Amino acid sequence: MSYELIDDMERLGTPRILVLGDLILDRYVWGDAERISQEAPVILLREDRQETRLGGAANVANMLRGLDAEVTLAGVVGNDADAPLVAQELARAGVDCSALVADDDRPTTCKVRFMGRAQHRHPHQMLRVDREMRHPIRTEIAQKLLNAILPRLHEFQAVLISDYAKGVCTAEVVKPLIAAARAAGIPVVVDPAAGGDYNLYRGATGVTPNRSETQKATGIDIRSIDAAYKAGNLLVEKFGLDMAFVTLDRDGIVLARQDGEPIHLPTRIREVYDVTGAGDMVLAMFGLGMAAGIEPSRLCRLANVAGGLEVEQVGVVRISRKEILTDLLHGSRRAAGKVCSLDELTRHVSARHKAGQKVVLTNGCFDLLHVGHISYLAEAAREGDCLIVAINSDDSVRRLNKAPERPIFDQEYRAAMLAGLESVDYVVVFDEDTPHAVLHALQPDILVKGGTYRDDEIVGREVVVQYGGRVKALGITPGVSTTEIVRRLREAEMEPIAIPLPTVKERRAA
Repeated sequence: MSYELIDDMERLGTPRILVLGDLILDRYVWGDAERISQEAPVILLREDRQETRLGGAANVANMLRGLDAEVTLAGVVGNDADAPLVAQELARAGVDCSALVADDDRPTTCKVRFMGRAQHRHPHQMLRVDREMRHPIRTEIAQKLLNAILPRLHEFQAVLISDYAKGVCTAEVVKPLIAAARAAGIPVVVDPAAGGDYNLYRGATGVTPNRSETQKATGIDIRSIDAAYKAGNLLVEKFGLDMAFVTLDRDGIVLARQDGEPIHLPTRIREVYDVTGAGDMVLAMFGLGMAAGIEPSRLCRLANVAGGLEVEQVGVVRISRKEILTDLLHGSRRAAGKVCSLDELTRHVSARHKAGQKVVLTNGCFDLLHVGHISYLAEAAREGDCLIVAINSDDSVRRLNKAPERPIFDQEYRAAMLAGLESVDYVVVFDEDTPHAVLHALQPDILVKGGTYRDDEIVGREVVVQYGGRVKALGITPGVSTTEIVRRLREAEMEPIAIPLPTVKERRAA
């Protein structure tokens, strides 16, 4: 259920996470590709700006900071001009760099991309220049890394290893770290190098290979979910893992486990603008969730959301918990329907408040949905980001109307009709004569009411004012009411009811 994921997001806390791996500085040189050089048959790029971004393990740390984790990054930089830039960007992101080690024998890994615009628009990558060394770091550098992290391993609730095959994730570093973390009960999740030897990750809690990486590691062509099941199981069995998270881009994630059958967690189809950084975002979400003890299958669903939000961005962009919560609320509304129990709705409203959204609530019987209701609810929805309609149960309607024939339609029908309106986000049924209990539980920002009420006449006003909310009367649609429609429906012979639709200005004047 969606509310379970919302609960998971709300109990993530602020865990301390260690990230070990290959740091990369991504530099972008932007300019206009104006003409062909006179010196050679090459495009001449007239530079107008440069941009630096964090990549590799540094980007995983950056993503974790966007998710409100406390992060320590362990890795290697050179003794060169790029090293201070990496440290500066990490410090700006709020990452602890005390476990970084400088190596005079290798450069800071840097990828320079030349981005050209044709006729001042449509930027495209023209050339990438990499400055790096891929051979393994020396034993003394490996020992410095271990000395920087093993004595303080108890400080962390999870360890992430981001292996980009640049030489930092060697057996001298990774195997002792995994062994120490397992002995301490700290989960270790690895984003493996493409084509790497998975024996290096033996004993880790989990790995997060993508479709291509899984195929290279297992020899199984991942063209179906069943193939992903087989490959995931093979990874778990062959390398002594607790689980494998096989990420399948548009097909979601397959979770294989030592203690159960593999399962497939599909993802929602999205507009894909840029896949850069999606793997780092998924790894960051897995680390955060592991640190909080989230159940693995639900963690896969959260990782699907986080990775999906990342591919909707252009370039590498930090995704926040607020954005994930908002997406969960939006997705659950479409998938599970709008009619909720008060318990479930309380979770949704809490998440929306934490996401900074303004919640509007109105209440009533809504026994016969008509144009006045539709117009009024559309206006109510414009008062905030989310509209809740609380409707009286059948028993409550009978008590209020003192008439056994009311309601005309039962509560399930009335709730379904309201849920079909674009303006309505949630519908909840309450059995009391007043909405007081609903208001106490949900605490909407605004309570609105249609009809001939003044603000001080609206039932529930005292509850809303007490917790600091606002009450607003929206008036009525002239010439239409449920009572009048019911009267006319009961006439033996009747003409179709034709009611001119008033403008918003006319409604407010009324």
